[in-house]
Amino acid sequence: MRDLMILTVLICLFFTFMLGNRPLSVPDEGRYVEISREMTATGNYLTPRLNSVKYFEKPVFFYWLEAFSINLFGLNEFTLRLWPALFALFGCLAVAVAGARLFGRLTGLLGATVLATSLLYYGLSRAIILDMPVSILLTLALLSFLMGTHEAPGLKRRLYLWVFYAFAALSVLTKGLIGIFIPGLVIGAWILLLGEWRMLKTLYIPSGLALFLLIAAPWHIMVGRANPEFFQFYFIHEHFQRYLTKVHGRYKPFWYFMPIVLLGLFPWSAFLVQAIKHNLPSTWRERHEHRDALFLILWAGLVFLFFSSSSSKLAPYILPVFPPLALLVGRYLAAAWDSRDFPGLRTGYLILLVASLLLAAAFLGLPYYWPIPAQAQILGVYGYSIALTLAIGGAAAWGLARYRNLSWAVVAAAVTSVLFLLQINAVAPRVDVKSVKQLAIELKARLKPGDEVASYHEYYQDLPVYLEQRITVVDWGGELNFGNSVEDTKAWMIDGDTFWQRWQGPATMYVLIRIEEYETLKQLKPSLPLFPIAQDRRNIVLSNREVKP
Repeated sequence: MRDLMILTVLICLFFTFMLGNRPLSVPDEGRYVEISREMTATGNYLTPRLNSVKYFEKPVFFYWLEAFSINLFGLNEFTLRLWPALFALFGCLAVAVAGARLFGRLTGLLGATVLATSLLYYGLSRAIILDMPVSILLTLALLSFLMGTHEAPGLKRRLYLWVFYAFAALSVLTKGLIGIFIPGLVIGAWILLLGEWRMLKTLYIPSGLALFLLIAAPWHIMVGRANPEFFQFYFIHEHFQRYLTKVHGRYKPFWYFMPIVLLGLFPWSAFLVQAIKHNLPSTWRERHEHRDALFLILWAGLVFLFFSSSSSKLAPYILPVFPPLALLVGRYLAAAWDSRDFPGLRTGYLILLVASLLLAAAFLGLPYYWPIPAQAQILGVYGYSIALTLAIGGAAAWGLARYRNLSWAVVAAAVTSVLFLLQINAVAPRVDVKSVKQLAIELKARLKPGDEVASYHEYYQDLPVYLEQRITVVDWGGELNFGNSVEDTKAWMIDGDTFWQRWQGPATMYVLIRIEEYETLKQLKPSLPLFPIAQDRRNIVLSNREVKP
């Protein structure tokens, strides 16, 4: 309990530090917050809507959590990002508890440390997207199952497995059928590998399925009854066609996730091969003695293969492999904790040193290879401080591993990663330049009842969030095409001719438009009333009449 309290405080401080230091990123954060904001504004928590258009790409659980935060705290970046940070914290604590239970206290502590200080895990702990919540719900489900199998049939085992079914159901409510497919895939392969089919009799499947359906089914049934088009789009288009075809335009080669995992697990990916080798049984007969480690290896390996085989790939999709990999690395480091020469460990620190120096060189060399030199200068002094942190930290970890106790080298690697990640977080607002928050704030101060706000040839995902109202979208469909096709949205999803007719009408209108398109419009339509109100580096706000501040 003392370990958990200390971990909770330290990791919570780490994940929430500067959590609200940047505007909502687009498109993802703006999209998911807007859906949740519209739920609170309309009171309709059944049918997700984006800019008042039906949006069935994802289930509803995470929207409900964000809507709860909005109702409680209002719209601010810190509290909006609190749920992903809390899920990330729960993931680390689950790894700590399961690691301690299955492999020993030190494995739990090191596994949680590895997970918390991994680059991709930390980055997604600060992003309002679904990958962190669904990854942790899957983690809680699978670890509950694994720990439950250590209990004799009876009440305690039943409770563990009911928790497994409940978290699997919440995973389905967060990101769809992977919430049941991934646990089924991992558990089925594990039972097959061990040849323990008798275990199926002690998994409380009837009561577990009843609990699963009680949690996962009601929303799917109710939203389907309220929206007849839901099932075809949600199940066929968003699950099977997304996975099997290139319909979403996110095709990447099979090996795409390999560098994502290696970079995302940095700095601990330097020990990944050694950790897997350490946890594998030496012979086929020994597999039962390594059943827990095999479960983790199957979890990471099968999920990696599953997403690698998909025709739709994005970097965050691979996050579910990180908790089992963290436990495997944690167990390997725990075995070497008091050693002066553990197999493969010093090689790992040498790899870490080389990787750290290469990353440091990459940050220093940005002005020389970045396509747009002006963008490379955005990092400023942070580029040098990040490079220095990586170089010194990598050298310190390698030196301690080479000449001192290996446990201090682990501490050095963890501290270096914390400092590196905090600096990356501090520089993030400089790099993310797509938000229109400042323009939305200036525009919102001018708006009066009856004024109309439009976006031209683009949908700015965070604009309706910061304006706290629906906007008119001109000549753009994108991910809203399906919703536009099943109900009448012609009042605010309009074409260019309709927009320009309104623009010359009696009502006050504002439009957010890219600066280059504004320059083109001035030449093509010189007679149009185009009055600039505010602008940033990419966009400009225009009005159809002169409006005093």
